[in-house]
Amino acid sequence: MVELEWEKYSLLNEPVKNVAINSLFARAVIEKKVAGKIFVDDADAPKTYYVVHPYGMSLLFGDSSNETFNRRFADYCLNRSGKRRTCEWMQAYPSDWDAVLPELFAGKLVKPSDKSEVPKECIELNTRVNFRFDIERYLDFKKNNIKEEFELVRTGSEIFHKMKGSVVPANFWNNAEDFCRYGVGFSLFHKEKLATTAYSAFIFKDELELGMETQPEFRGKGFAQYACSSLIDYCLSNDYEPVWACKLENTPSYRLAQKLGFVPDVTLPYYRLAL
Repeated sequence: MVELEWEKYSLLNEPVKNVAINSLFARAVIEKKVAGKIFVDDADAPKTYYVVHPYGMSLLFGDSSNETFNRRFADYCLNRSGKRRTCEWMQAYPSDWDAVLPELFAGKLVKPSDKSEVPKECIELNTRVNFRFDIERYLDFKKNNIKEEFELVRTGSEIFHKMKGSVVPANFWNNAEDFCRYGVGFSLFHKEKLATTAYSAFIFKDELELGMETQPEFRGKGFAQYACSSLIDYCLSNDYEPVWACKLENTPSYRLAQKLGFVPDVTLPYYRLAL
């Protein structure tokens, strides 16, 4: 398992096209839209790939039969060297990995429990959901629920820096300049206070994946659906397919997606690596 040099990221351009799950975050790294990391089994002729987005999402894909790579990858996931300081959430493709990974993590793979925290030396097994967009469901929802009663503005550089939280544009774009030039977002203000921002976490030729954050004091008030609706309308007007994916256990995001016309389509294991 070796870290791939920046100049060789293009080696993954074709292989990632064969990944049949949502991999826009990995493409953002491979295409150098954000500064992530890539690890492979062979620096010159790779067949197994591990892509890490700076937000912490990661994708393992390719050949699952390379035992040398797999052993080293298990050490990395279990953080046996203690060098990795940040959390990573990993998904794998193809499904061959679903049998390989539990064996590699031997006794260290556990499901989260409301009663106790997952031990630091263990890997937490969750579920990732990819949705498909149903335009008829969305239009029906919009007709009955979205009213012109809030101030919504295009997200600019000032809001880019002002919006605080976990799922914010600053965690998905290198800087405000790149976001304003290549991305898009809409922000809702309530009584002159910034409440919610929905934005393009990833945007490619015909796909736009939604990201969204609501400030703590405004959560539970239904504001997010307004900002997301504006972004979906932008997608429909500009020939982008709206994309939504989230952790199954993230109940607010899961429910909001379905309100907005997204239908659960694919579920897959989602591993929180040990620290």
